[in-house]
Amino acid sequence: MNILRFVLLLFIISTFSYASKPYVEKVLLKKITKKYKVFAKKRFFYQEKSLDSVRNKTDLEKLNKVNNFYNSVRYMSDLKVYKKKDYWATPWEFLGKDKGDCEDYVISKYFALLYLGVNSKKLFFTYVRSSKFKAAHMVLTYFKTPRSEPLILDNNNHKIFPASKRKDLTPIYNFNGESLYRASKKGNGKKVNSKKAHKKWDQLMRNMKNKKI
Repeated sequence: MNILRFVLLLFIISTFSYASKPYVEKVLLKKITKKYKVFAKKRFFYQEKSLDSVRNKTDLEKLNKVNNFYNSVRYMSDLKVYKKKDYWATPWEFLGKDKGDCEDYVISKYFALLYLGVNSKKLFFTYVRSSKFKAAHMVLTYFKTPRSEPLILDNNNHKIFPASKRKDLTPIYNFNGESLYRASKKGNGKKVNSKKAHKKWDQLMRNMKNKKI
């Protein structure tokens, strides 16, 4: 076997291995089932099926599938679910409990899209002000390019719209694990330095690392 064929074979094997790796591995799923019972296992099974169905599709198709799947989870405040004013749940806690608030929808959508191969630089947690509910809110935004008008993935309005079509939302900050920006209706605004803004993210990363369910 020549070197070119060998490299090609390794590439095919590695690609297949990645594609066949489940979003939630068996050991973790077993723990989830033990804690949240058989109905949770069914939810996680359907999650796997939903994600696999768009693995090789366009970003837009992935956005729609992920948005629709997680928006079927019931909304409930952190105070009612976790007895805390503000708690960022891991995707396993959110789907296991089958309830959560706006940040929890965003977190689960974000990590599912990363799993599907969407570039993390295109995805942001976006703090907004909702005129409809007269309250602070969080949505997931997708930027095709840094200067593009973002698409809004929201648990209140289930259809994905460009930011300019969401007159009820006033953007405040765009945030991900790398950067924090002042948000605008089109493109990211000025970058902001804030250690405080990353505290929730850092705690979430610790919980993800520890497979918190």
